[in-house]
Amino acid sequence: MALVRYDTGRELDTLQSEMNRVFDAFFGDRPGNGGRARRWVPAMDLVEEGDSLVLRADLPGLTHDDVNVEVKDGVLTISGERKAEQRKEEQGYYRVERSFGSFSRSLTLPEGIDPDKVGAEFDNGVLEVRIPKPEERKPHRVEIGKGSVEGKGTEK
Repeated sequence: MALVRYDTGRELDTLQSEMNRVFDAFFGDRPGNGGRARRWVPAMDLVEEGDSLVLRADLPGLTHDDVNVEVKDGVLTISGERKAEQRKEEQGYYRVERSFGSFSRSLTLPEGIDPDKVGAEFDNGVLEVRIPKPEERKPHRVEIGKGSVEGKGTEK
């Protein structure tokens, strides 16, 4: 019978490998791992300010020419691409952790939004999209006229 020494470090390595496998399956391979770069998903906030909905997206390293904002069939879509930096290393190793590539985020808008009134500004890597809230739909009161309905009433 062979004695096997229990190594807590090996157990932690196994756990780390399993966690990496789960994340790679969900997000794609990590850069520097021989696989494709993980998908870049920019952070976005959606807040209500007065009579507008305001969406802010962090898009560092991009310009307004790199970003598209579109409203179609009640869906706001923000898309674009962050290009990878091209570097050539003669010696040594380096690590690439910043994600790059195409992205697209979509948000279903409330009914009644006028796409012509949606506005966007881009400043210091932050995209701000202002979406005016739709006016509340109020019930329309129908007046009822006085009179008799044909065929109804007293018989002669």
